[in-house]
Amino acid sequence: MAWNDKDGEIEHALERGFTVNVDGHSVPGVYWQPKQGNADFLVLLGHGGGTHKKVDYLLAMVELLAQRGIAAMSIDGPGHGERVQGDGSQSVNEFASLWHGGGGTETVIKDWMGCLDFVEAKMGARATAWWGLSMGTMMGLPVTATDKRIRLALFGLMGDWGPNQQDLVRLAPKVTCPVRFLVQWDDEIVPRDACFSLFNLLGSKVKTLHANPGPHAAVPRFEMVASIAYLDEKLRKYAATQA
Repeated sequence: MAWNDKDGEIEHALERGFTVNVDGHSVPGVYWQPKQGNADFLVLLGHGGGTHKKVDYLLAMVELLAQRGIAAMSIDGPGHGERVQGDGSQSVNEFASLWHGGGGTETVIKDWMGCLDFVEAKMGARATAWWGLSMGTMMGLPVTATDKRIRLALFGLMGDWGPNQQDLVRLAPKVTCPVRFLVQWDDEIVPRDACFSLFNLLGSKVKTLHANPGPHAAVPRFEMVASIAYLDEKLRKYAATQA
């Protein structure tokens, strides 16, 4: 478990690459430290299917977080990014094969928890949230249900559907933190009724659903920006209750 030489920076944050060994396999990740502010909070960013830990829209989220003084962390999911196999192309069946071939839900949970352990050991523990859509919810819902260090979550573009459908259905009632959930009304990949069903299964007493017209990848920018404001507000309220 160590920082690696894959460091860099974006406009409002410094980034440090790391590699963590979890149950005998290497998990590559990146941590972003805001250039300004105390980084009193941390947001875990889950990427979507066919992308990676530094995909453009996640970097946009990092910038929005850093401007609010919030740190971020992301890792490559099974068969993605630096863990990709073959040419990286994916059909629905190939995606399911990558998910299960990479160890499935239980391995994903261990990967994220192990990487969060590493970052906390190096940078300190603090109130933590999850942000992730599509595959980012496939990973994030089980992690949030299992790791109570995560105090709130932004999920969406996922339903009781896909290669870990049974795990999502089983674990959704165990998510008890506040949740905001995004749905695309004309989603051509994940049926919106499946999204509504998963939202309904969440055990959170405080949860809201935001639906917008358009296909899977057309979440409006205003919704993305508002999701970061939501995490910021809720993290600060949580911290105030702990003071």
